[in-house]
Amino acid sequence: MRRNFTCDTMTEPVQSAPDSLKDRVILVTGAGSGLGREAALAYARHGATVALLGRNEKKLETVYDEIVAAGGAEPAMFPFDLAAAADDGLERLAGTISYHLKRLDGILHSAAGFFSLTPLHLQTLEQWNTLLKVNLSAPFALTKACLPLLKASPDASVIFTGETHGKQPAAYWGGYAVSKSGLHALTTILSEELEQTPQLRVNTLVPGPVNSPLRRKTHPGEDPDTLPQMADLMPWYLWLMGPDSREVRGQVIECAKKK
Repeated sequence: MRRNFTCDTMTEPVQSAPDSLKDRVILVTGAGSGLGREAALAYARHGATVALLGRNEKKLETVYDEIVAAGGAEPAMFPFDLAAAADDGLERLAGTISYHLKRLDGILHSAAGFFSLTPLHLQTLEQWNTLLKVNLSAPFALTKACLPLLKASPDASVIFTGETHGKQPAAYWGGYAVSKSGLHALTTILSEELEQTPQLRVNTLVPGPVNSPLRRKTHPGEDPDTLPQMADLMPWYLWLMGPDSREVRGQVIECAKKK
């Protein structure tokens, strides 16, 4: 039976050991900015070789340089637009990861598609198709393409990034909320189908309100100093990707922290 964890019902995750991700290869989508960038840097600090995926190559290069300058393992870069993804392209991507990095021990799906908060009658089919593709369909298809690599790992974790309005939809969130709500069902279905693969777990992490580039788009008048900072959430990202959460499967975990 699936349970929803929150910061109010679950204690803070244990502090991850400095080498908790040593020798692991972690793919991070949306790695060029926001929570994806923050998580990629945190994973590298804890010993992982990080595969950086994002649309903007210059932003990926900046993250690459930061990891190397901090003494982390040399990352891999994959400039890739998930909005244009197709099965064959994702299969080639998985093959490239296998060829160059030899293994894959985790995926953090942090890339997000968002337009604006508008009433449904002003949202277009093209916008919805993009939102569903980037936020739901592409994460599914990328995970599927990487399943052979993930199943070969002795301890692998897939993290989908949820959103508060995916669980509690509200006016004006439209296609974005709908696309994020689908991740909850995907997490349950995929986790149940992997019950006979105990070394691979799937969960959804809901960051909640946090001072991020996306939050500044959705709440432009908000004082960012009143929010948790992205670094404040990294213990959750590290815990859920690392060995300490090995028994956590099929969960929707809300890691929002109060300032």
